[in-house]
Amino acid sequence: MTPEIPFRRNAVEPVECIKGGWELIKPHYWLFVGMTLIAIMIGSAVPLGILLGPMMCGLYISFFKVRRGEPIEFGTLFKGFDFFGQSVVAALLHTIPIIAIVVPAYLLFYVSMFVSMAAVGSSNEPNPAPFFGVMAMFGLFWILVMLAILMITIGFTFAYPLIVDRKLQGFDAVKLSFKAAFGNFWRLLAMLLLTSLLSVVGVMACYVGVLFVMPIGYAAIAKAYEQVFGLSDGMEASNLPPPPPVFE
Repeated sequence: MTPEIPFRRNAVEPVECIKGGWELIKPHYWLFVGMTLIAIMIGSAVPLGILLGPMMCGLYISFFKVRRGEPIEFGTLFKGFDFFGQSVVAALLHTIPIIAIVVPAYLLFYVSMFVSMAAVGSSNEPNPAPFFGVMAMFGLFWILVMLAILMITIGFTFAYPLIVDRKLQGFDAVKLSFKAAFGNFWRLLAMLLLTSLLSVVGVMACYVGVLFVMPIGYAAIAKAYEQVFGLSDGMEASNLPPPPPVFE
Protein backbone atom coordinates (compact mmCIF):
# COMPACT_ATOMS: atom_id res chain seq x y z
CA MET A 1 0.00 0.00 0.00
CA THR A 2 1.36 3.41 -1.00
CA PRO A 3 2.02 5.61 2.05
CA GLU A 4 -0.04 8.78 2.24
CA ILE A 5 1.94 11.79 1.04
CA PRO A 6 0.83 15.05 2.68
CA PHE A 7 0.37 18.21 0.66
CA ARG A 8 -0.37 21.85 1.41
CA ARG A 9 -3.54 23.61 0.31
CA ASN A 10 -3.48 27.18 -1.00
CA ALA A 11 0.31 27.02 -0.95
CA VAL A 12 1.09 27.97 -4.56
CA GLU A 13 2.34 31.52 -5.07
CA PRO A 14 1.96 32.10 -8.85
CA VAL A 15 4.34 35.04 -9.25
CA GLU A 16 6.94 33.49 -6.94
CA CYS A 17 6.74 30.22 -8.90
CA ILE A 18 7.46 31.97 -12.18
CA LYS A 19 10.27 34.05 -10.68
CA GLY A 20 11.65 30.99 -8.92
CA GLY A 21 11.37 28.95 -12.13
CA TRP A 22 13.43 31.54 -13.96
CA GLU A 23 16.06 31.60 -11.21
CA LEU A 24 16.16 27.79 -11.34
CA ILE A 25 16.91 27.52 -15.05
CA LYS A 26 18.91 30.75 -15.50
CA PRO A 27 22.37 29.16 -14.95
CA HIS A 28 21.51 26.49 -17.56
CA TYR A 29 19.07 28.51 -19.66
CA TRP A 30 20.12 27.47 -23.17
CA LEU A 31 20.48 23.86 -22.08
CA PHE A 32 16.88 23.90 -20.84
CA VAL A 33 15.68 25.60 -24.03
CA GLY A 34 17.23 22.77 -26.05
CA MET A 35 15.92 20.09 -23.70
CA THR A 36 12.39 21.49 -23.79
CA LEU A 37 12.40 21.75 -27.58
CA ILE A 38 13.59 18.16 -28.01
CA ALA A 39 11.14 16.95 -25.36
CA ILE A 40 8.22 18.52 -27.23
CA MET A 41 9.43 17.24 -30.61
CA ILE A 42 9.94 13.66 -29.43
CA GLY A 43 6.79 13.73 -27.30
CA SER A 44 4.73 14.83 -30.31
CA ALA A 45 6.11 12.10 -32.57
CA VAL A 46 3.84 9.38 -31.16
CA PRO A 47 0.11 9.87 -30.46
CA LEU A 48 -1.59 9.65 -27.05
CA GLY A 49 1.43 11.12 -25.27
CA ILE A 50 3.22 7.77 -25.12
CA LEU A 51 6.61 9.47 -25.53
CA LEU A 52 5.56 12.80 -24.05
CA GLY A 53 5.28 11.23 -20.58
CA PRO A 54 8.92 10.09 -20.41
CA MET A 55 10.07 13.40 -21.87
CA MET A 56 8.20 15.38 -19.22
CA CYS A 57 9.64 13.11 -16.54
CA GLY A 58 13.11 13.82 -17.91
CA LEU A 59 12.53 17.57 -17.70
CA TYR A 60 11.37 17.38 -14.09
CA ILE A 61 14.30 15.15 -13.16
CA SER A 62 16.55 17.88 -14.55
CA PHE A 63 14.75 20.63 -12.64
CA PHE A 64 14.94 18.72 -9.38
CA LYS A 65 18.62 17.87 -9.88
CA VAL A 66 19.43 21.56 -10.34
CA ARG A 67 17.35 22.39 -7.27
CA ARG A 68 19.38 19.89 -5.23
CA GLY A 69 22.66 21.28 -6.57
CA GLU A 70 23.42 18.16 -8.63
CA PRO A 71 25.05 18.33 -12.08
CA ILE A 72 22.95 17.84 -15.21
CA GLU A 73 23.66 17.35 -18.89
CA PHE A 74 21.55 17.05 -22.00
CA GLY A 75 21.34 13.28 -21.55
CA THR A 76 19.55 13.81 -18.22
CA LEU A 77 16.44 14.45 -20.29
CA PHE A 78 16.37 10.79 -21.33
CA LYS A 79 16.47 9.60 -17.71
CA GLY A 80 12.70 10.01 -17.96
CA PHE A 81 12.62 6.65 -19.75
CA ASP A 82 13.53 5.06 -16.41
CA PHE A 83 9.89 5.84 -15.55
CA PHE A 84 8.50 4.83 -18.95
CA GLY A 85 5.70 2.55 -17.79
CA GLN A 86 4.32 4.85 -15.10
CA SER A 87 4.67 7.97 -17.25
CA VAL A 88 2.74 6.29 -20.08
CA VAL A 89 -0.05 5.38 -17.66
CA ALA A 90 -0.24 9.02 -16.56
CA ALA A 91 -0.10 10.29 -20.15
CA LEU A 92 -2.93 7.98 -21.24
CA LEU A 93 -5.04 8.99 -18.26
CA HIS A 94 -4.50 12.59 -19.37
CA THR A 95 -5.02 12.33 -23.13
CA ILE A 96 -7.80 9.74 -23.44
CA PRO A 97 -10.41 11.76 -21.46
CA ILE A 98 -9.57 14.86 -23.51
CA ILE A 99 -9.96 12.90 -26.77
CA ALA A 100 -13.23 11.48 -25.45
CA ILE A 101 -14.46 15.05 -24.97
CA VAL A 102 -13.07 16.70 -28.11
CA VAL A 103 -13.94 14.12 -30.77
CA PRO A 104 -17.69 13.98 -30.01
CA ALA A 105 -17.68 17.79 -29.79
CA TYR A 106 -16.30 18.06 -33.32
CA LEU A 107 -18.78 15.50 -34.61
CA LEU A 108 -21.63 17.41 -32.98
CA PHE A 109 -20.36 20.63 -34.55
CA TYR A 110 -20.34 19.28 -38.10
CA VAL A 111 -23.67 17.47 -37.73
CA SER A 112 -25.30 20.59 -36.30
CA MET A 113 -23.82 22.78 -39.04
CA PHE A 114 -25.03 20.53 -41.86
CA VAL A 115 -28.50 20.13 -40.34
CA SER A 116 -28.90 23.87 -39.85
CA MET A 117 -27.66 24.59 -43.38
CA ALA A 118 -30.06 22.01 -44.79
CA ALA A 119 -32.92 23.61 -42.84
CA VAL A 120 -32.03 27.03 -44.26
CA GLY A 121 -31.73 25.65 -47.80
CA SER A 122 -35.06 23.80 -47.70
CA SER A 123 -36.97 26.87 -46.56
CA ASN A 124 -38.85 28.85 -49.21
CA GLU A 125 -37.76 32.08 -47.58
CA PRO A 126 -34.12 32.46 -46.56
CA ASN A 127 -33.95 32.57 -42.78
CA PRO A 128 -30.46 32.33 -41.29
CA ALA A 129 -31.80 32.42 -37.73
CA PRO A 130 -31.71 28.61 -37.22
CA PHE A 131 -28.11 28.49 -38.41
CA PHE A 132 -26.96 31.30 -36.13
CA GLY A 133 -28.95 29.84 -33.26
CA VAL A 134 -27.19 26.49 -33.64
CA MET A 135 -23.82 28.24 -33.84
CA ALA A 136 -24.55 30.24 -30.68
CA MET A 137 -25.57 27.10 -28.77
CA PHE A 138 -22.51 25.28 -30.03
CA GLY A 139 -20.31 28.19 -28.97
CA LEU A 140 -21.63 27.85 -25.43
CA PHE A 141 -21.07 24.10 -25.62
CA TRP A 142 -17.44 24.62 -26.65
CA ILE A 143 -16.89 26.95 -23.72
CA LEU A 144 -17.98 24.12 -21.44
CA VAL A 145 -15.69 21.71 -23.29
CA MET A 146 -12.72 24.03 -22.88
CA LEU A 147 -13.48 24.45 -19.18
CA ALA A 148 -13.54 20.67 -18.77
CA ILE A 149 -10.18 20.36 -20.56
CA LEU A 150 -8.75 23.14 -18.39
CA MET A 151 -9.81 21.36 -15.21
CA ILE A 152 -8.29 18.07 -16.43
CA THR A 153 -5.05 19.83 -17.35
CA ILE A 154 -4.77 21.55 -13.97
CA GLY A 155 -5.56 18.26 -12.25
CA PHE A 156 -2.53 16.65 -13.91
CA THR A 157 -0.13 19.45 -12.91
CA PHE A 158 1.82 17.38 -10.37
CA ALA A 159 1.52 13.90 -11.93
CA TYR A 160 4.95 13.71 -13.57
CA PRO A 161 6.81 15.43 -10.72
CA LEU A 162 5.26 12.92 -8.29
CA ILE A 163 6.36 10.01 -10.47
CA VAL A 164 10.00 11.11 -10.58
CA ASP A 165 10.35 12.65 -7.10
CA ARG A 166 8.23 10.32 -4.96
CA LYS A 167 8.45 7.25 -7.26
CA LEU A 168 4.68 6.85 -7.32
CA GLN A 169 2.84 4.52 -9.67
CA GLY A 170 1.15 6.28 -12.57
CA PHE A 171 -2.42 5.96 -11.29
CA ASP A 172 -1.44 6.91 -7.74
CA ALA A 173 0.46 9.96 -9.02
CA VAL A 174 -2.53 11.13 -11.05
CA LYS A 175 -4.93 10.60 -8.14
CA LEU A 176 -2.73 12.51 -5.70
CA SER A 177 -2.05 15.22 -8.29
CA PHE A 178 -5.77 15.88 -8.67
CA LYS A 179 -6.24 16.13 -4.91
CA ALA A 180 -3.35 18.57 -4.49
CA ALA A 181 -4.13 20.55 -7.65
CA PHE A 182 -7.75 21.13 -6.67
CA GLY A 183 -6.54 22.11 -3.21
CA ASN A 184 -4.61 24.86 -5.02
CA PHE A 185 -6.95 25.28 -8.00
CA TRP A 186 -7.31 29.06 -8.24
CA ARG A 187 -3.63 29.67 -7.59
CA LEU A 188 -2.62 27.15 -10.25
CA LEU A 189 -5.12 28.73 -12.63
CA ALA A 190 -3.54 32.13 -12.02
CA MET A 191 -0.09 30.67 -12.67
CA LEU A 192 -1.33 29.04 -15.87
CA LEU A 193 -2.77 32.34 -17.06
CA LEU A 194 0.49 34.15 -16.31
CA THR A 195 2.61 31.58 -18.14
CA SER A 196 0.13 31.66 -21.03
CA LEU A 197 0.61 35.41 -21.16
CA LEU A 198 4.36 34.85 -21.41
CA SER A 199 3.71 32.45 -24.29
CA VAL A 200 1.56 35.05 -26.05
CA VAL A 201 4.42 37.51 -25.76
CA GLY A 202 6.70 34.85 -27.20
CA VAL A 203 4.32 34.24 -30.11
CA MET A 204 4.31 37.96 -30.82
CA ALA A 205 8.09 37.76 -31.18
CA CYS A 206 7.79 36.07 -34.58
CA TYR A 207 6.46 32.85 -32.99
CA VAL A 208 10.00 31.64 -32.28
CA GLY A 209 9.97 33.48 -28.97
CA VAL A 210 7.55 30.96 -27.49
CA LEU A 211 10.38 28.40 -27.46
CA PHE A 212 12.38 30.68 -25.20
CA VAL A 213 9.66 31.02 -22.55
CA MET A 214 8.41 27.41 -22.47
CA PRO A 215 11.13 26.22 -20.05
CA ILE A 216 10.04 28.91 -17.59
CA GLY A 217 6.49 27.52 -17.56
CA TYR A 218 7.65 23.99 -16.78
CA ALA A 219 10.14 25.24 -14.19
CA ALA A 220 7.31 27.21 -12.54
CA ILE A 221 5.40 23.93 -12.15
CA ALA A 222 8.47 22.39 -10.52
CA LYS A 223 8.54 25.28 -8.05
CA ALA A 224 4.79 24.95 -7.41
CA TYR A 225 5.33 21.25 -6.73
CA GLU A 226 7.98 22.14 -4.16
CA GLN A 227 5.63 24.61 -2.47
CA VAL A 228 2.85 22.02 -2.27
CA PHE A 229 4.74 18.77 -1.52
CA GLY A 230 8.28 19.77 -0.70
CA LEU A 231 11.19 18.13 -2.46
CA SER A 232 12.40 14.70 -1.40
CA ASP A 233 16.08 14.10 -0.69
CA GLY A 234 16.37 12.27 -4.01
CA MET A 235 17.75 9.11 -2.42
CA GLU A 236 16.51 5.77 -3.64
CA ALA A 237 14.64 3.71 -1.06
CA SER A 238 16.64 0.68 0.00
CA ASN A 239 15.22 -2.85 0.08
CA LEU A 240 17.76 -3.90 2.71
CA PRO A 241 16.68 -4.37 6.32
CA PRO A 242 17.65 -1.61 8.77
CA PRO A 243 21.02 -1.99 10.47
CA PRO A 244 21.07 -3.59 13.92
CA PRO A 245 21.09 -1.26 16.92
CA VAL A 246 24.43 -0.30 18.36
CA PHE A 247 24.87 -0.50 22.13
CA GLU A 248 27.60 1.42 23.87
